[in-house]
Amino acid sequence: MLQPPNSIVKLVSIPGKGRGMVSTQPIKPGQVLLRDSPVLLYSATPSLCKFCSHCFRLLPQSPFPCPTCSHCALFCSSSCLSLALSSSHSPWSCHSLISLSLSPPLPPDLHTQAFFLIAAYNLSLLSAPDFHALLSLHGDPPESLDAPTLFLHSLISSFGPPPGLTGFSPEMTAALLAKDKANAFGLMEPFKETGERAVRAYGIYPNASFFNHDCLPNACRFDYVDGVGDGNTDIIVRAVHEVPEGREICLSYFPVNWRYKERQTRLREDYGFECGCDRCRVEVSWSDDEEDGIGEEEMTEEDGEEQMEGVEDEDGDGEGSEVEFPHAYFFLRYVCDRDNCGGTLAPLPPSEEGVVSGVMECNACGRLREEESVGREGC
Repeated sequence: MLQPPNSIVKLVSIPGKGRGMVSTQPIKPGQVLLRDSPVLLYSATPSLCKFCSHCFRLLPQSPFPCPTCSHCALFCSSSCLSLALSSSHSPWSCHSLISLSLSPPLPPDLHTQAFFLIAAYNLSLLSAPDFHALLSLHGDPPESLDAPTLFLHSLISSFGPPPGLTGFSPEMTAALLAKDKANAFGLMEPFKETGERAVRAYGIYPNASFFNHDCLPNACRFDYVDGVGDGNTDIIVRAVHEVPEGREICLSYFPVNWRYKERQTRLREDYGFECGCDRCRVEVSWSDDEEDGIGEEEMTEEDGEEQMEGVEDEDGDGEGSEVEFPHAYFFLRYVCDRDNCGGTLAPLPPSEEGVVSGVMECNACGRLREEESVGREGC
């Protein structure tokens, strides 16, 4: 079983939820709980796009093409090209990408899944331990093979199966697709003031995958894909607020400001469960008009802190559900109010002396603001 590479959180079995992460010590707001690197990355778009095929940073005006499949893979620098050719961009994956580009056009979803399968089977050639770690993650394939899975397996087979892989079969393809559906994290395009923010790439993060979902998360994840230096595709999980020792650490699998029906539909279709958290138990009976008013209630800081005490002190026995609107203060304090954002706010990491930062960072738009300005209109 995988274990995170630090002692702040640990992987345990949680009744009714399977495996999950819990804190091993009291957690400060903004404290880094985990930094995780992907075992594989793959493009979210079926066409040559504006992102490097290795690090997924924005491409320069004159990118560096793969010498073999120049129409399939572009890189932001000669360094990224060299790194890719010596690692992830193997001859088999290069050949498969060429073959995919020459195949009849696929619907976008199937094309993205084909990218994933090429990356996953390529991982079996590069690192057997990482490939087995991928197969060990949560995600059960359907009881019977569906038509898209059989088509995708046939497509990959037509490229020439990964050499030396034991067990290459439609069942393995189905198992890999199930792992992807349940565990992939999206690395987003840069924030923009208008329009929908698209995914640039997906990654499988073997430790971060064990964080369970909650609609009022006590942690959120950050990525800095366009940052400088190595490790730009790592994700960093930070605490949103104080968390006591022994409490489960949860992320939200989508923007916190989604409505109840949207959240439940996504969880049911992509992850195979329905959420019964405090917030969902309150909102299940709400009308659409009531959901439109989330976070707009007049509330003082003191009122909000009292509400959050009811939520944060819950020990899993359902007592937190006595709070009439357990998410009102969360929206006021921890959800970004910037137009077209809706990201989650967490303090910057504490100082080396353990002093909690007074600066909040949005995990979607990246905006920084002083904590006392959060929730004030126009700040």
